Amino acid sequence: MRTPGIMSDFGQQRRYRKANARLGSVQPGERRVVFFGDSITDFWQLDRFFPARGYINRGISGQTTAQMVARFREDVLSLSPQVVVILAGTNDIAGNTGPMTPQQTQANYAAMGNLAKEQGVQVVFSSVMPVHAYTSSAFGMLHSRPPEKILELNAWLKEYCEQNGLIYLDYYAAMVDKRGFLRRELAEDGLHPNAAGYQVMTSLAQAALEQALMRPASV
Repeated sequence: MRTPGIMSDFGQQRRYRKANARLGSVQPGERRVVFFGDSITDFWQLDRFFPARGYINRGISGQTTAQMVARFREDVLSLSPQVVVILAGTNDIAGNTGPMTPQQTQANYAAMGNLAKEQGVQVVFSSVMPVHAYTSSAFGMLHSRPPEKILELNAWLKEYCEQNGLIYLDYYAAMVDKRGFLRRELAEDGLHPNAAGYQVMTSLAQAALEQALMRPASV
């Protein structure tokens, strides 16, 4: 069931409105980076895992790509970052805002990529992470997020990045086990990384960011 707050503010733009206003303009020499996504980004303690880098977290738990498109200008473009790291898709597969076709999800990714490109922002598209059902708290994860749908979306994302000159950040390959599930030691609930999971992601994300920050503005 959708809460009244989500129905009246579908993209949840109010979440970061005050923080965005406090942030201010980019300072000389600043290499501003925004991490944009759902709960996996929302719960990521960027100051802890990327100390002294000042990366900006604009994740909101439970969001689908449709909601992220709705707040992309306010929570990403208005901040004038050099790079945006986008992690999404798992809640589209789960149908958090209602059933979504792969084509709808793909169109939302493309919309965010095009908006960023128009503003000269480098885009890093992250793969959808695998899930597991190894614990009682992970019950239902494989049903709501079938591994075959995750693989299908990741294949499209990788191809889209290759065709459009974007950076593909492959968390999936580093976090999947031999059964095609999220490695048990990386998450308790089958979806959200624990500290060990975020450490794996941090190394991969930093490598992708170093690549992106070396690129000139795309406009």
